[in-house]
Amino acid sequence: MTKVRIGLVGLGNMGTGHAKYLIDKEVPNGELAAICDLREDRLAWAAEHLGDNVKRFTSYEALLDSGDVDAVIINTPHYFHPEQAIQALRKGLHVLIEKPAGVYTKQVREMNEAAKESGRVFGIMYNQRTNPLYAKLRDLIESGELGEVRRTNWIITDWYRSQSYYDSGGWRATWAGEGGGVLINQDPHQLDLWQWTIGMMPTRIRAFCSFGKHRNIEVENEVTAYAEYENGATGVFVTSTCEAPGTNRFEVAGDRGKVVIEDGAMTFHRLRVSESEFNRTFKGGFGQPECWKIPIATPGDSPQHKGITANWVSAIANGTPLLAPGEEGIKGLMISNAMLLSTWTDNWVDLPIDEELFLSKLQERIDASSTEKKSGEYKTLEVGGTH
Repeated sequence: MTKVRIGLVGLGNMGTGHAKYLIDKEVPNGELAAICDLREDRLAWAAEHLGDNVKRFTSYEALLDSGDVDAVIINTPHYFHPEQAIQALRKGLHVLIEKPAGVYTKQVREMNEAAKESGRVFGIMYNQRTNPLYAKLRDLIESGELGEVRRTNWIITDWYRSQSYYDSGGWRATWAGEGGGVLINQDPHQLDLWQWTIGMMPTRIRAFCSFGKHRNIEVENEVTAYAEYENGATGVFVTSTCEAPGTNRFEVAGDRGKVVIEDGAMTFHRLRVSESEFNRTFKGGFGQPECWKIPIATPGDSPQHKGITANWVSAIANGTPLLAPGEEGIKGLMISNAMLLSTWTDNWVDLPIDEELFLSKLQERIDASSTEKKSGEYKTLEVGGTH
């Protein structure tokens, strides 16, 4: 295959961004062939800016059945991602979904099974995996340079959102429209990177989520969570959309030192000998291992969304391994669901979570949604059904 004909499903902010670099032919072997949106203004924009060679559809099913595309990028509201991905995969099309993978893991698990059965190339838009900072951290851990991971700490509170932001869309910050707040909307990249860089998932989580803190919204907008891992490591994850100025600082401590990522830079506090060796051999009472503070260069571009799309297209056309396989979207979502479930039950939550319990708790909140943002198409959550 020399060209992969791509259809964009949803032409909002993200879909429009994808359309621009695709129409400018910035993705090798990728060709924008069609778009789909229900809104007349977005169809008019497509006609003006994308030209007559890009087909326009108001029906998703019509796009899938058109024969005009080999693959689709899904940029619709969160609840629709698994359902629409499953439809496309079963039609024999390759799929790239925007983050998050979905709202609840039971729904995403069905999508993953459909992807496996289809044999198609299935990716997720985890564009932060293209960031050299996080790729280098993953390499330092995988190679053993940092030693066994003992502690992680991510403070990600620079997601500031005002009340006017939440008021700008009827679906925003509601259980019916988005299915959550900061964890499902702003943090999917960090929740993915948290497990992707260190190479392991928590075994259990205790979290404290605040809902509508300092804002008139339904969903969580401030979270503090504590995680435990099979090897004895611990982790803390702190996030907020109502803190200014915010912080973005990721620390990973290992047996051979500590890595800190902050302000777009990486610092490796490297021990001359590992902590475990020093502890075993040192006889001087007070003392600690010699430590070198080393700035770590992370050369290379961070192609972000375009990079993930190019990698996905290359996987379709050339068999290139995916940087962000769609099946891995369930991992960060599992952590997110666990944090909410821990708060709702006021208890520890083991991973993998009780998916039926989470779904029932989420449904309770959708049923209680009291704004105009509640829509009949979101009322009942059934795997493979209408969301």
